[in-house]
Amino acid sequence: MFGRLLILLYAAVSYAVFLVSFGWAVGFVGNTNLITGKSIDVGVSGPVVEAVMIDVLLLALFAVQHSVMARPAFKRMLTRMIPKAAERSTYVLLSSLVLLLLLWQWRPIPTLVWRLDGIAATVLTGLHWFGWLLVLTSTYLIDHFDLFGLRQAIFAVRGTEAPAHPFKTPLLYRLVRHPLMLGFLIAFWATPEMSVGHLLFAALNTVYILVGVWLEERDLVAQFGASYERYRQRVPMLLPRLVGSRFNADGEASPAPRSNP
Repeated sequence: MFGRLLILLYAAVSYAVFLVSFGWAVGFVGNTNLITGKSIDVGVSGPVVEAVMIDVLLLALFAVQHSVMARPAFKRMLTRMIPKAAERSTYVLLSSLVLLLLLWQWRPIPTLVWRLDGIAATVLTGLHWFGWLLVLTSTYLIDHFDLFGLRQAIFAVRGTEAPAHPFKTPLLYRLVRHPLMLGFLIAFWATPEMSVGHLLFAALNTVYILVGVWLEERDLVAQFGASYERYRQRVPMLLPRLVGSRFNADGEASPAPRSNP
């Protein structure tokens, strides 16, 4: 029982570290970080070439850690060394620590690419915050506490393994297959002031998201088979269809004309 409680404590600490990193990331991207005083365009700068190299390396480290640890083969290897109930919390903890490193060591490149005022600035700021809201909402639609390892730890305390979720497509997942990633893209790109550093951050994260989604969908097809293949045919990947999608009585999207996601 003591070991099970340690898993729960570990999960809670990992989740707390995630909350810190996520809160900092929101302020970092939006240039509204009042606690640390450091954001995507504010902080110690330096020569542009040096800043680009450091920022690219930080983003690459973040992408590699996320992608490698999310693969089923790595999970199987990891659970030979730690309890299965702690695997997700370990992923969350290490992901959060790498994100904190990125936010701490980021080198701003504040040269402006564009600056908008008036109604355009208001619209883009609203879209930016809508993106973060979409991210948060999406985590709850797919089970927020399972996503961050708390559900697995709670079941471990009970002495059982958390049952796998069945394949389902709640609300936003009937419009796009990856609303969480769509939220990140909106939050990263929707800004009235786009600097070179911000553009680098948004562009490389977009590449990472597209590659990550491709890897994730390959795993989902292997896990759910024909059910996920039919889902991919019905629902676009990131951009919702404005017309052509309907929902039937059981909540699944009815077939619509095929289009590239």
